[in-house]
Amino acid sequence: MNTSSKKGHRVAVVGGDGIGPEVVAEALKVIEAAGVKLDLTSFDLGGARYLRDGEVLSDATLDQLRQFDAILLGAVGTPDVPPGVIERGLLLKMRFELDLYINQRPFAGTAPGHTTPHEFVVIRENTEGSYAGEGGVLRKGTPHEVATQGSVNTARGVERCVRYAFELAAARTRKHLTLVHKTNVLTFAGDLWQRTFNQVAKDFPQVATAYNHVDAACIYFVQDPHRYDVIVTDNLFGDILTDLGGAVSGGIGVASSANLNPARTGPSMFEPVHGSAPDIVGTGKANPVAAILSAAHLLQFLGEDDAAAKLRKACETPVAGSTSEIGSEIARRVAK
Repeated sequence: MNTSSKKGHRVAVVGGDGIGPEVVAEALKVIEAAGVKLDLTSFDLGGARYLRDGEVLSDATLDQLRQFDAILLGAVGTPDVPPGVIERGLLLKMRFELDLYINQRPFAGTAPGHTTPHEFVVIRENTEGSYAGEGGVLRKGTPHEVATQGSVNTARGVERCVRYAFELAAARTRKHLTLVHKTNVLTFAGDLWQRTFNQVAKDFPQVATAYNHVDAACIYFVQDPHRYDVIVTDNLFGDILTDLGGAVSGGIGVASSANLNPARTGPSMFEPVHGSAPDIVGTGKANPVAAILSAAHLLQFLGEDDAAAKLRKACETPVAGSTSEIGSEIARRVAK
């Protein structure tokens, strides 16, 4: 752990693995150009740390993270670490333990085959569903193996996610919210989501509503993304849809995300959607825009609305060049 001498909002920085430290460095460069003072503390977490000493995210480190206003994360994961170790032990542990129950991902761009840009936001429930860890295995490794993986959905968890989405939709120009699920097959979880959605909708008569099955939504993301304003969905569907959203909105290199604790009982965490991309480390090919846009989420969360708007505006026009050149050009635009 390394603490800077800056004073301001207390932000924990997890550069992580691969290109993570590279894109985070550019995001911090742009924040500094915007004139926002941060009190930064770096945490060495990720696949490389795990391979070195076995640390993923200890309870002691988690307790330290609880003291911060926000967390900025680059990317974590290395090919030498078995799948699931870092994802569940670090990312999911932070989401669950810090109650980061909202995953908010905005998308703006012009989808392939379209001539006009779209702009929408996906609100993904972030602490329940298929990622909650319910399930088990019997007779593993035998021809009679049985594996189950359940989806955990609570009335409280669904309601607070749906209500957040309605509040967001009500604050936007179009005031439209679409529930995405699979109610015709997932009749128990889907029923809870649909009933909750319908009940909360009564508190927001100004918001128009719609429902799409998740497979239909995948088609519409490609064929007609303009139909969407705000989407609310569960953890698994949201994970898949937001990757597709990135693909039709300029690529995963510009896809940002916010893992939010709206009650602010702990820090929220902000990260680009892309992975650690170990194959391009040090080549200058990593696009830092997703990290910079994630930093814009962080600034807005901290109440630095003007600076957040500057970052977003500076990222609207694409920049060519290396990782550091892109960061420098965006920083120059922000500092104007």
